Amino acid sequence: MLRRYFGIAMKYIDIGANLTDPMFQGCYGKSQKHVADLDIVLERAWQQGLQKIIVTAGCLKDVDEALELASKDDRIFITVGTHPTRCEEFVPDPEGYYDQLRSKIKANRGKVLAIGECGLDYDRLQFCGQEKQRLYFEKQLDLAAEFQLPLFLHMRNACEDFMAILERNRDKIREGGGGVVHSFTGTLEEAQRILAFGGLYLGLNGCSLKTEENAEVVRQLPNDRIMLETDCPWCGIRPTHAGHKHVTTKFATVKKKEKWTAESLIDGRCEPCQISQVLEAIAGIKGEPKEKLAELYYQNTIDLFFSQSEKSD
Repeated sequence: MLRRYFGIAMKYIDIGANLTDPMFQGCYGKSQKHVADLDIVLERAWQQGLQKIIVTAGCLKDVDEALELASKDDRIFITVGTHPTRCEEFVPDPEGYYDQLRSKIKANRGKVLAIGECGLDYDRLQFCGQEKQRLYFEKQLDLAAEFQLPLFLHMRNACEDFMAILERNRDKIREGGGGVVHSFTGTLEEAQRILAFGGLYLGLNGCSLKTEENAEVVRQLPNDRIMLETDCPWCGIRPTHAGHKHVTTKFATVKKKEKWTAESLIDGRCEPCQISQVLEAIAGIKGEPKEKLAELYYQNTIDLFFSQSEKSD
């Protein structure tokens, strides 16, 4: 049976969960290590206080898998878009690929909450060059304007070009209602530029809390512009991370994938339930009550992604 975590008073929304990743089917590097356990992972998340989860889609294949998952649970929603490292997928038929993204959004308005994951990643140019990344990032902003949806954004080592594209598409982004730069790991100056644009938030996870420099940036971020995420199965808070010393929630964990049990997490595979650890680390860094921050970050997420009728929930 699943371990139950009692005393949960705080509510969470994970804005970035890669639940279509093969790890949640027990597959690592094309090798089956244990049974598929996504149902167990989700049950553990709900027990930990997750109210909603937004599944990240970074290509057409991800969209189809995410929609299938979301159709089974009214607490699960998705993004639709193409990650900068996957933009080569546009190339054989740019208009056809774009039209497929558009069609999937149009047919699933109740489940699609954002356009993305889209943006620029200059750390991984081996997957897609800068020019194509810029071209197809900007193209996806048309979807935000057409469907009046916020953006789920990715930015790595590309702040100048990233902000230039946002600036010249300001009207489209305003029509969509803004967005969030997820998994933020940049400098304070970059954060200030993003927030000065208006209508944008920053998503924080374990990768945002790795170094003392990261922690100092997080300490200075305004709480009304922060959202929580796990970016699972990646970006967990590791013992070497600067934020780890503030983590108080512990989970039973097995070191080896082959030792999987339903009651334990797997070391190195982050889960949505670990969003509580992200909150604890941020609260510790800022020296503020986690209960207060949980409420603020939850409301930030409702404000951007969910309907007016849900804002009083």
